[in-house]
Amino acid sequence: MGTNNSYKENETQKGKTYKMLLIFGMISILMIFAGLTSAYVVSKTRPDWLSDFKLPVAFSVSTALLLLSSVTFILAKKAIKKDNRSLTTMMLWATLVLGILFVVFQFKGFNEVIAEGYYFTGSESNITTSFLYIVVIVHLVHLLGGFISLLYVIYNHYKQKYNASQTLGIELSAMYWHFMDFIWIYLFLFFYFYK
Repeated sequence: MGTNNSYKENETQKGKTYKMLLIFGMISILMIFAGLTSAYVVSKTRPDWLSDFKLPVAFSVSTALLLLSSVTFILAKKAIKKDNRSLTTMMLWATLVLGILFVVFQFKGFNEVIAEGYYFTGSESNITTSFLYIVVIVHLVHLLGGFISLLYVIYNHYKQKYNASQTLGIELSAMYWHFMDFIWIYLFLFFYFYK
């Protein structure tokens, strides 16, 4: 009995440590995007700034997809806490598919910008679209960590490492995923309203 309590306390402490490390990591990522959006604000005073630039429609679609992926991740977490393995499996895979579709629509958004005659790099580029490109790519690079984490969770789920009393891996992965969702919504609203 004492050993079991000691094990639970150890697991609880380990979970708190991992969550704190993740929070520190997320704070540093937040600082990166705060710096990028601050530089965007400062650059707006340049004479070559595009004040009439509109975000591509594909970015709105990708935003909806990422929001939906957060919902499916929440449902996966709830399902594993009820030991509903099949629903957890379905929701984890749905999260992955929606995340992939988010990335696809981000690149469709880039194609829409190019179709409008704007470029991100080279002599025909401008500061507005270059900033958009850099910020989106930096977000996608950080989201890659979310994909790796999610794939690891799916793998461990198939190995039956999660159940109603052991959800730490799913919780950590979901925390990061929701954080990247929050970052994208912030960026989307920032680019949409700040012209």
